[in-house]
Amino acid sequence: MTKKIKKIEQFHLVYLMLLPGILVTGIFSYAPMYGLYMAFSDYKLGRSILGARFVGLANFKEFILDSIDFLSLLRNTIAMNILSLFIGLLVAMIMAIILNETHVLRIKKIVQTSTFFPFFISWVIVYNIFSVFLGSQSGVLNTFMKDIGLIKKSINYLTDPRYSWGLIVGANLWKMLGYNSVLFLASISGIEVDLYEAADIDGADRLQKIWFITIPAILPTLQVLLVLNFGHIFSSNFDQFYLFTNGLNRPTMEVFDMYVYRFGLKQLNYSYATAVGFGKSFAGLIMIIIMNRVSKKVSGRSVF
Repeated sequence: MTKKIKKIEQFHLVYLMLLPGILVTGIFSYAPMYGLYMAFSDYKLGRSILGARFVGLANFKEFILDSIDFLSLLRNTIAMNILSLFIGLLVAMIMAIILNETHVLRIKKIVQTSTFFPFFISWVIVYNIFSVFLGSQSGVLNTFMKDIGLIKKSINYLTDPRYSWGLIVGANLWKMLGYNSVLFLASISGIEVDLYEAADIDGADRLQKIWFITIPAILPTLQVLLVLNFGHIFSSNFDQFYLFTNGLNRPTMEVFDMYVYRFGLKQLNYSYATAVGFGKSFAGLIMIIIMNRVSKKVSGRSVF
């Protein structure tokens, strides 16, 4: 105990710097968790949360066993998130390798800036950009395809259910490509130059150096990103889906977060919506644990 007190006294300024973060996390992340009781109760608006009638797992049972939306929500959420995750990270890794091999500094800066800029754009602006390009009547893509004779009738990619998954994956790829590629570039910058010099002495060409030096060096970063992002497999960006979801593409576009919004804020069924939200968050935690164990078996090292 004396050693712990001495350590606290020695690093008291560091602990003081951590205090605001701890307070914010406690107030905004842990304090509201008492509301999870709604998931196990029959809460009605205007009543006390803790005074609501306890119903156990009835809300979870209603969603999983009795709801006709469960399988479609599970399919849409997992499919779009997994496709966005794997395609986004793979393209970003390739982009980082290409940028690392680009020796023309001006071109490298232009590409990095242009791909990183969308990360700072809100989803409202992103949706409007996609509307300009993919709109049914005056959209750039439809106009171009009509002019060259590929189509005769306009296609509204924003409302057609056939294009829902591709639309979301493409939007996520465009918005996150620059950010993810920077993470891989940071990993590449940590590679020892001696490895490349030794490869030059051994007569290795550029592709061989990429395959045997660069890619193995950035695999740990890919591993961390995969494990951490798998915790969000059942969670989606609400802003994005709120804008891209409409009455025509709802069957293939609606995800758990939009379902919670529909039942919680629109239909005021707070207990049911809380159960769905808590269920997907718990499932995300399980996915992180599973993915970490799989990663440890495959690579021999775990993320945490």
